[in-house]
Amino acid sequence: MYPNSLPSGPPLIEGGALSSPPRRILLASAKSCTSEEFTRDGGCCSMCAVGTGLVTSCDLVDTKCQPCQNGVSFSDTESLSACRLCAHCPVGIPELAKCTPTQDTQCDCGERFFLWRDGNSTAGLCAPCSLCGPGSGVVGACGTAGDTVCQRCKEGTYSKERSERRPCVPCSRCRDDEVEIRPCQPDSDTVCMVKDLNILSRPSGSEFPRWPSVSEDDKIEGSQEPGSGSPRLTPQEQAGNNNILVYVSVLAAVVLGLLLYVAYKCWRTFQQKQALIKARVGELNNVGEGEKLHSDSGVFLDSHILQESQTSKGSKRDSKQDARLYINLPPHRQEEVEGLLAEGGSRTWRQLASTLGYEQERMDLFGRGQDPIHTLLTDWAQQEGSTLGLLCSALARIERPDIINALTAPSQGLSVV
Repeated sequence: MYPNSLPSGPPLIEGGALSSPPRRILLASAKSCTSEEFTRDGGCCSMCAVGTGLVTSCDLVDTKCQPCQNGVSFSDTESLSACRLCAHCPVGIPELAKCTPTQDTQCDCGERFFLWRDGNSTAGLCAPCSLCGPGSGVVGACGTAGDTVCQRCKEGTYSKERSERRPCVPCSRCRDDEVEIRPCQPDSDTVCMVKDLNILSRPSGSEFPRWPSVSEDDKIEGSQEPGSGSPRLTPQEQAGNNNILVYVSVLAAVVLGLLLYVAYKCWRTFQQKQALIKARVGELNNVGEGEKLHSDSGVFLDSHILQESQTSKGSKRDSKQDARLYINLPPHRQEEVEGLLAEGGSRTWRQLASTLGYEQERMDLFGRGQDPIHTLLTDWAQQEGSTLGLLCSALARIERPDIINALTAPSQGLSVV
């Protein structure tokens, strides 16, 4: 059929012969359209820039955006959503930076914490940073900008530990004199082994050391020395046997070291339990003496003051070895300790709680109460072994000698009823 015989005019368009080119143009534009959304006439919907938010969605016409209000709302990424309301720092948490159209409010939640909000709620909470597990690395550090951002380790990199800071690291490569035993995985590095290690591979041009078989009697007789009843080994075979002996000796030394370490840990645990039992017996004896004075003379001697007076007699005694229980301190002394801790703010009592062995979730639970310091010390005092010596040791680690002096200072007078 000749070109001049083709129909012209509207029938060509109605037949759909020219409908394929517009579809090809639409597919090509979809690949370069960032929003991946289109108007009814096939145009690409524009994204709202940083600092602006959506007003009217893309439909007949393109997207309409408006600037976010300073101190009221913000937008820190390109999107097709409206501006988000600015967050408010939790009670007692200082504000580092005010909210701007391109950045949310930044709060001083402390190390390993970030400001968390539930959806578009303006009430923020200081939450612990998330950890990237094995096989994932950190691509965005936790801090004022938000929680930790993790990403699966790509090929050629790995991460074998849980961390909120470390990214994936490049995999190791075996040297020329090594052979790869196991390839690199996202959660483990490459495993290599020396090629000429006799216990794993045969030396080039030789075999493993072996004893001659019964069928080789003639060879045995030719290789024996005069007057010897055993076969003679080659120098290479003797070197292989020596290497095996060395490896066995090293393994035996490692096993012996582990056994000695376990025995030492058991002995230390036993000593600590004995010291705790002695401290408990001393506390019970002191309480018994106070009750005896009350029953014999009709004069009540405060057991708390009696314990303080007995320990104050040995002023040279190290505060770290004080076996008195914190729960037996007079109420005014406990209030003094709580007041000194409150002067350091929330970071001080959180440091003390961490030193005493509290988990982060437990500290966050205390922090939601009206008096977290009193709650912390009251909860710790109920635990076994909550002595003043242990508390002084924890206070020394966070560098609070003023509270240690308040704990070890002698009390004045006796309470008589």
